[in-house]
Amino acid sequence: MNHSLKPWNTFGIDRNARQIVRADDAQQLLAAWNHATQHQQPVLILGEGSNVLFLEDFSGTVIVNRISGIEVEETQDCWRLHVGAGENWHNLVQFTLENNMPGLENLALIPGCAGSSPIQNIGAYGIELKHVCDYVDCIELATGNALRLSAEQCRFGYRDSIFKHEYQDKYVIVAVGLRLTKNWQPVLTYGDLTRLDPATVTAKDIFDSVCHMRMSKLPDPKVNGNAGSFFKNPVISGEKADALIAQWPNAPHYPQADGSVKLAAGWLIDQCQLKGTTCGGAAVHRQQALVLINENNATSDDVVQLAHQVRQRVGDKFDVWLEPEVRFIGHHGEVNAVEAIA
Repeated sequence: MNHSLKPWNTFGIDRNARQIVRADDAQQLLAAWNHATQHQQPVLILGEGSNVLFLEDFSGTVIVNRISGIEVEETQDCWRLHVGAGENWHNLVQFTLENNMPGLENLALIPGCAGSSPIQNIGAYGIELKHVCDYVDCIELATGNALRLSAEQCRFGYRDSIFKHEYQDKYVIVAVGLRLTKNWQPVLTYGDLTRLDPATVTAKDIFDSVCHMRMSKLPDPKVNGNAGSFFKNPVISGEKADALIAQWPNAPHYPQADGSVKLAAGWLIDQCQLKGTTCGGAAVHRQQALVLINENNATSDDVVQLAHQVRQRVGDKFDVWLEPEVRFIGHHGEVNAVEAIA
């Protein structure tokens, strides 16, 4: 159990795994998975570890997915990209813009690999992966059979997909297919983007603005370990939202197509005066309340205690109960994050 996971999670939590294997192609990945399962070991497949919290030492094999490659096919009305699961997401966004293929600019600087993007249905500043996803290529681990899921079959929801439910632990993502339309429309609904002129704005302008917003608000994981947004933005019923907005008229809120309303978790946390709150070596980031940071050699217990405190304070004040966006990993694999901090 002496293989340190510290370099393999952006939180910088010092936990160990029995074995860590890097896989550069699907065959290596399957071989490592088969070897571990034959020895009755649990397996965890990681991208860049940018969305995980290791609660304990992992008693099996961690496979680091580094399947690379970006292929582009141009048609009359779009560009189709086939992206290896191990490609860095932000590098992919930069690649598309350098090659004049707009559409991913709102998703700049999201940490992690392309292969993790469908699991969470990553999103930021008005765009989600589901808006640009064409398909996801997987391999069924038990059989080695390849499977291509259409975007519809992925059952994308808010930070959710089939890969968090019945496909979890059974399939591994090896590539993601994206479709970027040539009929590009800027999405300028959030933050500083609302100040840009839709008539003249370029994808590069949006990219620069998103990078500026993220860098000014979000801590660099190399300086203070973190996993980005720790909590999901809560979605509540229309009636509950009306009551909340009557009491707090300046609460940011985003009506959804189904009548529910999405709230800003960062704002709710901020209203509880929690910025800068510490628990052991963990802290609520002082610029962006949605981010919990490893300020001073935090343990996973410090982070869990702090997350519990934040959830409790917001729940007591607003009767809105936050859920972690970060995946919690125990001895044998993923555990229920809400139960862990309740």
